[in-house]
Amino acid sequence: MSEAETVKGIYEELRSLREEVRFIKKHMVDADTILTHEDKTALQEAREDIKKGKTVRLDKLREELGI
Repeated sequence: MSEAETVKGIYEELRSLREEVRFIKKHMVDADTILTHEDKTALQEAREDIKKGKTVRLDKLREELGI
């Protein structure tokens, strides 16, 4: 195999890899957007606490703490 063929082969492989990376980036899921079972449970509990009035707004808490 000549040097030109080797360089061409490397170029084609890089081109192929670049296309694969683009595809992966386009179809990749952001792990931070997936809720685990524990996340869903915690979210439901938080919503129930809000409905029951067991929570305090952050700005109100900061005001009470003098922050």
